[in-house]
Amino acid sequence: MRTVLITGASRGIGRAAALRLAKNGWHVLATVRRQEDAAELADAQLAGKIQTLILDVTDAAGIEQLDREVPEPLDAVVNNAGIVVPGPLESLSSDDVRRQLEVNVIAPVAVTNAVLGKLRASGGRIVLVSSLNGRISTPMTGAYNASKFALEAIADAWRLELRPWGVSVSLVEPAMTDTDMWRKAPEQQSSTEEAMAAHHRELYGKHLDALRRTIPRMQRMAKPAEGVAATIERALTASRPKARYVVGLNAKVQAAAMALLPQRMKDAALAIATGTPSKI
Repeated sequence: MRTVLITGASRGIGRAAALRLAKNGWHVLATVRRQEDAAELADAQLAGKIQTLILDVTDAAGIEQLDREVPEPLDAVVNNAGIVVPGPLESLSSDDVRRQLEVNVIAPVAVTNAVLGKLRASGGRIVLVSSLNGRISTPMTGAYNASKFALEAIADAWRLELRPWGVSVSLVEPAMTDTDMWRKAPEQQSSTEEAMAAHHRELYGKHLDALRRTIPRMQRMAKPAEGVAATIERALTASRPKARYVVGLNAKVQAAAMALLPQRMKDAALAIATGTPSKI
């Protein structure tokens, strides 16, 4: 039985991936942040194929324990845990940006490094759940975009560094996915606005109005997490895993179009798509 470690498995993409892989014969080590999350996942466990581990991916001490908690052989790691710190970059504190990068960039490196010896021994696989926003940066999510761009660079470096030991590295790049990020987007929008200084709310009022109008459309476009889980499984089982897996036809079209457009046209297209004002 193959064994995979998945971070952020309490809900969304991580949970869908854990359930899918367990059903298809994997022994899944699923990390969750809280004991209550572990209890919820336990209700869906399949004949003991899912083992939950309590882990905050920003906790260095907890990550150090992973090498002792994770059995051998370990065949794969899926770095899925992630957060979104939204808002115009001008409104974000240094701590806000650090928190974004800590969870989405530093944590995947730390978690993977903690068990890399086991992956090297098995010739295993590393999958990083990135986003189409790892290729395309959009207004009001600049910190999140930066974290996903960084994750893409890390994957490219790792793929070459670990090649001599047969460890493959793949990125999975979904677009809008039906997870808490989009389900709770209106509430997140309100919280973001409340946290902003009054002068920033005034400066970016039109941007915030545009985002408020755009969210319902994005929610309708969001695809089920199970589609991303299926792509993660392909990255883990393909005889020749790809460096990048863009999830869904719409995302593939967007990625291809944005790669071909000159920057000025790309900026114009993204401004129209997000409703971002060109003048105040």
